Amino acid sequence: MDYHILEARYVGGHVVWLRFRDGLAGEIDLATSLKGPVFEPLRDVTFFRAFTIHPEFHTLVWPNGADFAPEYLHENVRVTV
Repeated sequence: MDYHILEARYVGGHVVWLRFRDGLAGEIDLATSLKGPVFEPLRDVTFFRAFTIHPEFHTLVWPNGADFAPEYLHENVRVTV
């Protein structure tokens, strides 16, 4: 899928820079998306920084099992130069 994440870098706060398979790249601020019990630990920036890219689903995941659909990330990324 074109919205698979190939690369992710922590920027600061709750902002991550992402590069997708279709070439789209940019930043997304997930601060306002951290709602509900599974996302509660991600409000702590130290824990938030512990994301990885899931090898099968190609999206951001955290040690507690939290993740975001890659489609959501792709649709909401802000392109940066």
